[in-house]
Amino acid sequence: MNPAIEEQLATNLYYDRHFDCETAKILPGEYYFTGKPMLIVTVLGSCVAACIRDRVSGIGGMNHFMLPDSGGDADSPASASMRYGAYAMEMLINQLLKAGARRENLEAKVFGGGNVLRGFTSINVGERNARFVRDFLRTENIRIVAEDLNDVHPRKVYFFPATGKVLVKKLKQLNNYTLVKREQDYASRLKTIEVGGDVDLF
Repeated sequence: MNPAIEEQLATNLYYDRHFDCETAKILPGEYYFTGKPMLIVTVLGSCVAACIRDRVSGIGGMNHFMLPDSGGDADSPASASMRYGAYAMEMLINQLLKAGARRENLEAKVFGGGNVLRGFTSINVGERNARFVRDFLRTENIRIVAEDLNDVHPRKVYFFPATGKVLVKKLKQLNNYTLVKREQDYASRLKTIEVGGDVDLF
């Protein structure tokens, strides 16, 4: 895996005065997990985020990723893009399990996959990301308890892992330039990746 786009633990932590709690902001290619009563926030366009938590202990986290366009049969399970998506999901799940979450208690809420990137219309990358995250969680027997996928608007997602509460704000009036630029940069970095070996779930 190219270290430039390997999943990174988010480092942008700040105090959110509105919600009165410590907050982690995650960008494309990042994830964050915690057992503390805090907030994880991200802004999604074509990317997807899975909010996964142990419904008993409250240990939870969020990732933010996009499937790279691997060319060829991008939807075959063996394709580089599918392996990258699986890596992004497994990285978060493994960190939750290491932190003390129990696999049988995991539940997920999934967001994003908007059709917001012009030039990706040949294959709607948002739709492909949304389909991937649903299929992956079904295969792993992690129940999706809420979702807000596809559509044409970016969204801001606020996830409180301790309670499982999620707030989603559709960004209809947003000047999308920053978000689109960030996702296009991320997509172009993904084109250069070499997908590494498998990540084993335990």
